[in-house]
Amino acid sequence: MKLLVQPNDGVQPLIRAISHAKRSIEIMIFRFEHREIERALAAAVSRGVAVHALIAHTNRSGEDSLRKLELRLLSAGVTVARTGDDLLRYHGKLMIVDGRELYLLAFNYTYNDIEHSRSFGIVTRMPIIVKETARLFEADVQRHTYEPASECLVVSPVNARRMLSEFIAGAKKELLIYDPKVSDLEVIKLLEKKAAEGVRIRLLGRLTRSIPGVEVCKLPIRLHTRCMVRDGRTGFIGSQSLRAIELDSRREVGLIFRESKAVAELHRIFTADWTTSQKVLDKPAVEKPVAKVAKKVAKILARELPQVAPVLNGAVQEIVGDGSTIELDPDKVEQALKSAVKTAVKEVVNDIVEEVVVEEVRGK
Repeated sequence: MKLLVQPNDGVQPLIRAISHAKRSIEIMIFRFEHREIERALAAAVSRGVAVHALIAHTNRSGEDSLRKLELRLLSAGVTVARTGDDLLRYHGKLMIVDGRELYLLAFNYTYNDIEHSRSFGIVTRMPIIVKETARLFEADVQRHTYEPASECLVVSPVNARRMLSEFIAGAKKELLIYDPKVSDLEVIKLLEKKAAEGVRIRLLGRLTRSIPGVEVCKLPIRLHTRCMVRDGRTGFIGSQSLRAIELDSRREVGLIFRESKAVAELHRIFTADWTTSQKVLDKPAVEKPVAKVAKKVAKILARELPQVAPVLNGAVQEIVGDGSTIELDPDKVEQALKSAVKTAVKEVVNDIVEEVVVEEVRGK
Protein backbone atom coordinates (compact mmCIF):
# COMPACT_ATOMS: atom_id res chain seq x y z
CA MET A 1 0.00 0.00 0.00
CA LYS A 2 1.32 3.43 -0.95
CA LEU A 3 0.28 6.97 -0.08
CA LEU A 4 0.05 9.59 -2.83
CA VAL A 5 0.63 13.14 -1.60
CA GLN A 6 -0.38 16.25 -3.55
CA PRO A 7 0.98 18.59 -4.68
CA ASN A 8 4.28 16.78 -3.93
CA ASP A 9 3.81 13.72 -6.16
CA GLY A 10 2.08 15.47 -9.03
CA VAL A 11 0.57 13.63 -11.99
CA GLN A 12 3.42 11.21 -12.69
CA PRO A 13 2.22 8.29 -10.49
CA LEU A 14 -1.04 8.24 -12.47
CA ILE A 15 0.77 8.52 -15.81
CA ARG A 16 3.10 5.66 -14.89
CA ALA A 17 0.19 3.47 -13.83
CA ILE A 18 -1.66 4.10 -17.10
CA SER A 19 1.53 3.63 -19.15
CA HIS A 20 2.28 0.27 -17.50
CA ALA A 21 -1.25 -1.12 -17.92
CA LYS A 22 -1.27 -4.36 -19.90
CA ARG A 23 -4.92 -5.36 -20.17
CA SER A 24 -7.46 -2.95 -18.70
CA ILE A 25 -8.11 0.37 -17.00
CA GLU A 26 -11.35 1.31 -15.25
CA ILE A 27 -11.50 4.97 -14.30
CA MET A 28 -14.26 6.79 -12.38
CA ILE A 29 -14.40 10.50 -13.24
CA PHE A 30 -16.08 13.46 -11.58
CA ARG A 31 -13.94 16.29 -12.98
CA PHE A 32 -11.28 15.87 -15.65
CA GLU A 33 -9.20 18.46 -17.46
CA HIS A 34 -5.63 17.18 -17.25
CA ARG A 35 -4.57 16.64 -20.86
CA GLU A 36 -1.48 14.61 -19.95
CA ILE A 37 -3.71 11.98 -18.33
CA GLU A 38 -6.04 12.11 -21.32
CA ARG A 39 -3.16 11.51 -23.72
CA ALA A 40 -1.90 8.60 -21.59
CA LEU A 41 -5.35 6.97 -21.72
CA ALA A 42 -5.45 7.38 -25.50
CA ALA A 43 -1.97 5.86 -25.78
CA ALA A 44 -3.09 2.90 -23.64
CA VAL A 45 -5.98 2.26 -26.04
CA SER A 46 -3.55 2.32 -28.97
CA ARG A 47 -1.50 -0.40 -27.20
CA GLY A 48 -4.57 -2.62 -27.00
CA VAL A 49 -5.53 -1.84 -23.39
CA ALA A 50 -9.29 -1.86 -22.76
CA VAL A 51 -10.01 1.52 -21.16
CA HIS A 52 -13.46 1.98 -19.60
CA ALA A 53 -14.41 5.40 -18.21
CA LEU A 54 -17.40 6.04 -15.97
CA ILE A 55 -18.24 9.75 -16.06
CA ALA A 56 -20.51 11.49 -13.55
CA HIS A 57 -23.87 12.53 -14.99
CA THR A 58 -23.26 16.05 -13.71
CA ASN A 59 -20.75 18.20 -11.89
CA ARG A 60 -20.48 21.85 -10.96
CA SER A 61 -19.18 22.79 -14.40
CA GLY A 62 -22.37 21.54 -16.03
CA GLU A 63 -23.31 19.07 -18.74
CA ASP A 64 -21.43 20.81 -21.54
CA SER A 65 -17.92 20.11 -20.24
CA LEU A 66 -18.81 16.51 -19.42
CA ARG A 67 -20.25 15.94 -22.88
CA LYS A 68 -17.10 17.35 -24.50
CA LEU A 69 -14.97 15.05 -22.36
CA GLU A 70 -17.14 12.09 -23.30
CA LEU A 71 -16.77 12.83 -27.01
CA ARG A 72 -13.00 13.24 -26.74
CA LEU A 73 -12.60 9.94 -24.91
CA LEU A 74 -14.89 8.14 -27.34
CA SER A 75 -12.88 9.48 -30.28
CA ALA A 76 -9.74 8.07 -28.64
CA GLY A 77 -11.32 4.61 -28.42
CA VAL A 78 -12.24 4.67 -24.74
CA THR A 79 -15.45 2.88 -23.75
CA VAL A 80 -17.55 5.49 -21.94
CA ALA A 81 -20.52 5.13 -19.61
CA ARG A 82 -22.39 7.80 -17.69
CA THR A 83 -23.63 7.36 -14.12
CA GLY A 84 -27.28 7.40 -13.23
CA ASP A 85 -29.10 10.48 -11.95
CA ASP A 86 -30.61 8.81 -8.89
CA LEU A 87 -28.10 10.53 -6.58
CA LEU A 88 -27.34 14.26 -6.42
CA ARG A 89 -23.81 13.58 -7.66
CA TYR A 90 -21.43 10.76 -8.39
CA HIS A 91 -18.36 12.28 -6.78
CA GLY A 92 -15.99 9.30 -6.43
CA LYS A 93 -12.50 9.32 -8.01
CA LEU A 94 -10.67 6.05 -8.61
CA MET A 95 -8.77 3.97 -11.14
CA ILE A 96 -8.25 0.20 -11.37
CA VAL A 97 -5.32 -1.04 -13.45
CA ASP A 98 -5.32 -4.59 -14.88
CA GLY A 99 -7.87 -5.64 -12.28
CA ARG A 100 -5.18 -5.83 -9.60
CA GLU A 101 -4.12 -2.31 -8.57
CA LEU A 102 -6.47 0.33 -7.15
CA TYR A 103 -5.80 4.07 -7.12
CA LEU A 104 -8.40 5.56 -4.76
CA LEU A 105 -8.16 9.34 -4.86
CA ALA A 106 -9.40 12.33 -2.91
CA PHE A 107 -8.41 14.60 -5.83
CA ASN A 108 -9.87 15.07 -9.29
CA TYR A 109 -7.94 14.78 -12.56
CA THR A 110 -7.44 18.55 -12.70
CA TYR A 111 -4.45 20.89 -12.64
CA ASN A 112 -5.73 22.67 -9.54
CA ASP A 113 -6.28 19.53 -7.47
CA ILE A 114 -3.05 17.80 -8.49
CA GLU A 115 -0.61 20.69 -8.74
CA HIS A 116 -1.90 23.36 -6.34
CA SER A 117 -3.77 21.61 -3.51
CA ARG A 118 -3.12 19.47 -0.47
CA SER A 119 -4.70 16.15 -1.28
CA PHE A 120 -4.08 12.43 -0.99
CA GLY A 121 -4.62 9.11 -2.71
CA ILE A 122 -4.02 5.54 -1.69
CA VAL A 123 -2.66 2.78 -3.92
CA THR A 124 -3.29 -0.85 -3.01
CA ARG A 125 -3.05 -4.30 -4.53
CA MET A 126 -4.98 -6.04 -1.74
CA PRO A 127 -7.20 -8.43 -3.78
CA ILE A 128 -10.24 -8.15 -1.54
CA ILE A 129 -10.26 -4.34 -1.79
CA VAL A 130 -9.54 -4.22 -5.53
CA LYS A 131 -12.24 -6.80 -6.23
CA GLU A 132 -14.81 -4.97 -4.12
CA THR A 133 -14.05 -1.64 -5.82
CA ALA A 134 -14.37 -3.28 -9.23
CA ARG A 135 -17.76 -4.61 -8.16
CA LEU A 136 -18.83 -1.09 -7.19
CA PHE A 137 -17.58 0.26 -10.53
CA GLU A 138 -19.56 -2.34 -12.46
CA ALA A 139 -22.70 -1.71 -10.39
CA ASP A 140 -22.54 2.00 -11.17
CA VAL A 141 -21.83 1.35 -14.85
CA GLN A 142 -24.87 -0.92 -15.05
CA ARG A 143 -26.85 1.38 -12.74
CA HIS A 144 -27.55 -1.51 -10.40
CA THR A 145 -27.90 -1.30 -6.63
CA TYR A 146 -24.58 -1.77 -4.87
CA GLU A 147 -24.56 -3.99 -1.80
CA PRO A 148 -21.29 -3.65 0.17
CA ALA A 149 -19.35 -6.75 1.12
CA SER A 150 -16.31 -5.12 2.72
CA GLU A 151 -15.63 -3.29 5.96
CA CYS A 152 -12.78 -1.36 4.35
CA LEU A 153 -14.48 0.32 1.39
CA VAL A 154 -16.51 3.35 2.49
CA VAL A 155 -19.31 4.08 0.03
CA SER A 156 -21.87 6.87 0.28
CA PRO A 157 -24.76 6.74 0.76
CA VAL A 158 -24.65 2.99 1.45
CA ASN A 159 -22.40 2.59 4.49
CA ALA A 160 -20.41 5.82 4.87
CA ARG A 161 -22.35 7.34 7.78
CA ARG A 162 -22.07 4.17 9.84
CA MET A 163 -18.45 3.42 9.01
CA LEU A 164 -17.11 6.94 9.50
CA SER A 165 -19.10 7.37 12.71
CA GLU A 166 -17.60 4.11 13.99
CA PHE A 167 -14.15 5.31 12.89
CA ILE A 168 -14.52 8.48 14.99
CA ALA A 169 -16.13 6.67 17.92
CA GLY A 170 -13.19 4.25 18.06
CA ALA A 171 -10.65 7.01 18.80
CA LYS A 172 -9.00 6.57 22.21
CA LYS A 173 -6.31 9.27 22.31
CA GLU A 174 -6.07 11.27 19.10
CA LEU A 175 -8.04 12.07 15.95
CA LEU A 176 -6.52 14.06 13.08
CA ILE A 177 -8.89 15.31 10.36
CA TYR A 178 -8.42 16.97 6.99
CA ASP A 179 -11.81 18.20 5.79
CA PRO A 180 -12.83 21.33 3.85
CA LYS A 181 -16.03 21.52 5.85
CA VAL A 182 -17.36 19.47 8.77
CA SER A 183 -21.03 20.33 9.20
CA ASP A 184 -23.05 17.14 9.81
CA LEU A 185 -24.91 17.53 13.10
CA GLU A 186 -24.56 13.90 14.15
CA VAL A 187 -20.84 13.93 13.45
CA ILE A 188 -20.41 17.21 15.35
CA LYS A 189 -22.18 15.69 18.38
CA LEU A 190 -19.90 12.67 18.15
CA LEU A 191 -16.79 14.85 17.96
CA GLU A 192 -18.03 16.79 20.97
CA LYS A 193 -18.48 13.52 22.88
CA LYS A 194 -15.01 12.25 22.01
CA ALA A 195 -13.40 15.57 22.96
CA ALA A 196 -15.20 15.46 26.31
CA GLU A 197 -13.76 11.96 26.83
CA GLY A 198 -10.25 13.38 26.49
CA VAL A 199 -9.48 12.54 22.87
CA ARG A 200 -7.30 15.23 21.29
CA ILE A 201 -8.99 16.27 18.06
CA ARG A 202 -7.29 18.49 15.50
CA LEU A 203 -8.94 19.60 12.27
CA LEU A 204 -7.29 21.16 9.24
CA GLY A 205 -10.21 22.72 7.41
CA ARG A 206 -13.47 24.14 8.66
CA LEU A 207 -15.92 23.31 11.42
CA THR A 208 -19.33 25.00 11.30
CA ARG A 209 -19.65 25.31 15.06
CA SER A 210 -17.11 25.59 17.84
CA ILE A 211 -16.59 22.46 19.93
CA PRO A 212 -14.72 22.69 23.25
CA GLY A 213 -11.53 20.68 22.96
CA VAL A 214 -11.52 20.52 19.16
CA GLU A 215 -8.65 22.51 17.64
CA VAL A 216 -9.18 23.97 14.17
CA CYS A 217 -6.57 25.35 11.80
CA LYS A 218 -6.66 26.56 8.21
CA LEU A 219 -4.04 25.47 5.69
CA PRO A 220 -2.17 28.25 3.88
CA ILE A 221 -2.71 26.35 0.60
CA ARG A 222 -5.87 25.07 -1.06
CA LEU A 223 -7.34 22.02 0.68
CA HIS A 224 -9.00 19.34 -1.44
CA THR A 225 -8.91 16.15 0.55
CA ARG A 226 -10.97 14.23 3.04
CA CYS A 227 -8.99 12.03 5.37
CA MET A 228 -8.51 11.07 9.01
CA VAL A 229 -5.89 9.40 11.19
CA ARG A 230 -7.03 7.63 14.36
CA ASP A 231 -4.62 7.03 17.22
CA GLY A 232 -1.71 6.93 14.78
CA ARG A 233 -2.73 3.43 13.67
CA THR A 234 -5.69 3.67 11.29
CA GLY A 235 -6.27 5.96 8.31
CA PHE A 236 -9.14 7.00 6.09
CA ILE A 237 -8.89 8.66 2.67
CA GLY A 238 -11.87 9.32 0.44
CA SER A 239 -14.04 11.76 -1.44
CA GLN A 240 -16.63 12.30 1.32
CA SER A 241 -16.52 15.21 3.73
CA LEU A 242 -18.25 14.92 7.07
CA ARG A 243 -21.30 16.69 5.65
CA ALA A 244 -24.83 15.31 5.47
CA ILE A 245 -25.00 15.74 1.71
CA GLU A 246 -21.81 13.72 1.14
CA LEU A 247 -22.71 11.00 3.61
CA ASP A 248 -26.33 10.53 2.61
CA SER A 249 -27.12 11.93 -0.85
CA ARG A 250 -24.15 11.39 -3.19
CA ARG A 251 -21.91 8.60 -4.42
CA GLU A 252 -18.65 9.01 -2.55
CA VAL A 253 -15.90 6.43 -2.21
CA GLY A 254 -13.24 6.09 0.47
CA LEU A 255 -10.99 3.53 2.12
CA ILE A 256 -10.15 2.69 5.73
CA PHE A 257 -6.68 1.18 6.06
CA ARG A 258 -4.19 0.09 8.72
CA GLU A 259 -0.96 -0.19 6.73
CA SER A 260 1.59 1.20 9.19
CA LYS A 261 3.88 3.02 6.72
CA ALA A 262 1.02 4.80 4.95
CA VAL A 263 -0.63 5.80 8.24
CA ALA A 264 2.69 7.01 9.69
CA GLU A 265 3.38 9.12 6.59
CA LEU A 266 -0.11 10.63 6.71
CA HIS A 267 0.39 11.43 10.41
CA ARG A 268 3.77 13.05 9.67
CA ILE A 269 2.35 15.24 6.89
CA PHE A 270 -0.59 16.32 9.04
CA THR A 271 1.78 17.32 11.84
CA ALA A 272 3.92 19.33 9.42
CA ASP A 273 0.85 21.01 7.91
CA TRP A 274 -0.47 21.80 11.38
CA THR A 275 2.69 23.66 12.35
CA THR A 276 2.37 25.92 9.29
CA SER A 277 -1.32 26.60 9.72
CA GLN A 278 -3.15 29.39 11.46
CA LYS A 279 -5.70 28.76 14.15
CA VAL A 280 -9.24 29.74 13.19
CA LEU A 281 -12.57 29.82 14.92
CA ASP A 282 -15.72 29.16 12.91
CA LYS A 283 -18.81 30.57 14.60
CA PRO A 284 -22.04 29.67 12.80
CA ALA A 285 -24.71 32.29 12.38
CA VAL A 286 -28.42 31.54 12.56
CA GLU A 287 -29.88 32.91 9.36
CA LYS A 288 -32.66 32.29 6.90
CA PRO A 289 -31.62 29.97 4.03
CA VAL A 290 -31.45 32.65 1.31
CA ALA A 291 -29.39 35.02 3.44
CA LYS A 292 -27.23 32.09 4.52
CA VAL A 293 -26.49 31.15 0.92
CA ALA A 294 -25.61 34.73 -0.05
CA LYS A 295 -23.32 35.19 2.92
CA LYS A 296 -21.56 31.86 2.36
CA VAL A 297 -21.05 32.60 -1.32
CA ALA A 298 -19.52 36.00 -0.54
CA LYS A 299 -17.15 34.54 2.06
CA ILE A 300 -16.04 31.62 -0.08
CA LEU A 301 -15.52 33.78 -3.15
CA ALA A 302 -13.36 36.13 -1.11
CA ARG A 303 -11.34 33.17 0.12
CA GLU A 304 -11.07 31.32 -3.21
CA LEU A 305 -10.40 34.20 -5.60
CA PRO A 306 -6.62 33.94 -5.07
CA GLN A 307 -6.93 30.39 -6.42
CA VAL A 308 -8.20 31.55 -9.81
CA ALA A 309 -4.62 31.67 -11.15
CA PRO A 310 -4.15 27.86 -11.24
CA VAL A 311 -7.48 27.49 -13.05
CA LEU A 312 -6.42 30.07 -15.62
CA ASN A 313 -3.05 28.36 -15.96
CA GLY A 314 -4.85 25.17 -16.88
CA ALA A 315 -7.02 27.02 -19.38
CA VAL A 316 -3.99 28.66 -20.99
CA GLN A 317 -2.21 25.31 -21.16
CA GLU A 318 -5.22 23.92 -22.99
CA ILE A 319 -5.04 26.75 -25.55
CA VAL A 320 -1.27 26.62 -26.00
CA GLY A 321 -0.98 22.84 -25.99
CA ASP A 322 2.51 21.42 -26.31
CA GLY A 323 3.91 24.18 -28.51
CA SER A 324 6.83 26.10 -27.10
CA THR A 325 6.19 29.13 -29.30
CA ILE A 326 2.74 30.28 -30.26
CA GLU A 327 1.05 33.56 -31.04
CA LEU A 328 -2.00 33.80 -28.80
CA ASP A 329 -5.28 35.10 -30.13
CA PRO A 330 -6.42 37.82 -27.66
CA ASP A 331 -10.08 37.03 -28.30
CA LYS A 332 -9.51 33.35 -27.57
CA VAL A 333 -7.61 34.13 -24.37
CA GLU A 334 -10.38 36.49 -23.26
CA GLN A 335 -12.98 33.80 -23.92
CA ALA A 336 -10.99 31.25 -21.93
CA LEU A 337 -10.67 33.74 -19.06
CA LYS A 338 -14.41 34.42 -18.98
CA SER A 339 -15.19 30.71 -19.12
CA ALA A 340 -12.76 29.85 -16.30
CA VAL A 341 -14.08 32.57 -13.97
CA LYS A 342 -17.71 31.73 -14.79
CA THR A 343 -17.08 28.06 -14.03
CA ALA A 344 -15.35 28.82 -10.74
CA VAL A 345 -18.20 31.05 -9.55
CA LYS A 346 -20.87 28.60 -10.72
CA GLU A 347 -19.17 25.76 -8.85
CA VAL A 348 -19.24 27.65 -5.57
CA VAL A 349 -22.86 28.78 -5.89
CA ASN A 350 -24.21 25.37 -6.95
CA ASP A 351 -22.36 23.52 -4.20
CA ILE A 352 -23.54 25.84 -1.44
CA VAL A 353 -27.16 25.92 -2.63
CA GLU A 354 -27.17 22.12 -2.82
CA GLU A 355 -25.77 21.80 0.69
CA VAL A 356 -28.10 24.34 2.29
CA VAL A 357 -31.18 22.75 0.72
CA VAL A 358 -30.22 19.31 2.02
CA GLU A 359 -29.48 20.67 5.49
CA GLU A 360 -32.84 22.47 5.57
CA VAL A 361 -34.71 19.32 4.56
CA ARG A 362 -32.88 17.24 7.18
CA GLY A 363 -33.64 19.84 9.84
CA LYS A 364 -37.41 19.68 9.31
